[in-house]
Amino acid sequence: MVSDPLAVLVLLAAVVVVSLKLEARFPLFRSLGAALVGILLGMVLSNAGIIPGMSSVYEFLHSTGVSVGIVLILLSVDLRTMVQAGPSMLAAFGLGAVGTATGAIVAGLMLQDAIGDETWKLTGQFTGTYTGGGMNFAALGQAFGTSSNLFTAAIAADVILTAFWMAACLAVPVLLGKRGGSEAAAPSAEVSDKPMTLERLLYSSGRPLLLADAAALVAIAAGTVWGAGALARVMPFLPEVLWLTTLSLVAAQVPAIKRLAGAAVLGNYLVLLFLASNGAQSVVANIVRVGPAVFYFACITVACHGVVLFGFGRLFKMDLGTLAIASQANIGGAASAMAMASARGYGDRLLPGVAVGLFGYAVGNYLGFAVAALMQNLLSS
Repeated sequence: MVSDPLAVLVLLAAVVVVSLKLEARFPLFRSLGAALVGILLGMVLSNAGIIPGMSSVYEFLHSTGVSVGIVLILLSVDLRTMVQAGPSMLAAFGLGAVGTATGAIVAGLMLQDAIGDETWKLTGQFTGTYTGGGMNFAALGQAFGTSSNLFTAAIAADVILTAFWMAACLAVPVLLGKRGGSEAAAPSAEVSDKPMTLERLLYSSGRPLLLADAAALVAIAAGTVWGAGALARVMPFLPEVLWLTTLSLVAAQVPAIKRLAGAAVLGNYLVLLFLASNGAQSVVANIVRVGPAVFYFACITVACHGVVLFGFGRLFKMDLGTLAIASQANIGGAASAMAMASARGYGDRLLPGVAVGLFGYAVGNYLGFAVAALMQNLLSS
């Protein structure tokens, strides 16, 4: 097994290269998208024992790496194009939260005998983490005093389910979208006479990337990530990702920064690396070690979330892309919503997806506490 961090990074970078080449050359992989192909290849490498399920490279990509990617992509966002899809995204997010809470309660009632006295804690934690991302999981676990064994097992199950669900959401617009429709179309890297929208900027800057531009982008992105962290430490009542998004969007409206070429391309590359590492962390053998009951709990919760969100969403004739991004905002948080929007080229829904992801951080703990209290009462009655 390759364990050296630099060697692991080399293989992840190779996964991204292969994914992009397959997407460009073959219709099947083009419909799947480089992001989904990268996740699957990462899973293959880790489950075949070629790369580890845990690495400092993954930790970097899931923290600083994806943060820099978010900044670079947001530097290409024009706020004037973001007014659409807001209400529908919020409605989809609400549906997803209801589905998550329902699924966690159903899972708790079904598996209470297998999990034991801490079932209500797990119910609250999975409600919180699948409403607004993993940040809520740790906070609720600490508040509930969840045992270390259950906490560790649940985290492992969460990592696996989050990666699988990202892959599922990337595939949904292809599998359920109308044949030949815009929802099933993959982004194109080819340059044409059409305006360079964010979807196209993710694959091509449209003009040469100059060294001066690249240097400026690195300085801006690194400075933004550092500044967001500093502000979060001074004013901890707001999460770091909120500061990160705000600073990035403010910078993106500066004319001189708007003229810099290549921000979205570089950011998209980091997002693809992040997704490949997400797949690599999904070692299927971990399912045995975390305990079937906890894994089933996560599966039931996510399955109910998906049924409610996509079932009622399609019943109300909501857009598949919006539903998929809202689902990622629920399950993985703002970063996953960003990754989903970037990977599928949903430029007009990128900022609304990040916004509801941030909203999930705020409401996830409250909903988690409420559902945990409800489950505790149900189990004690």
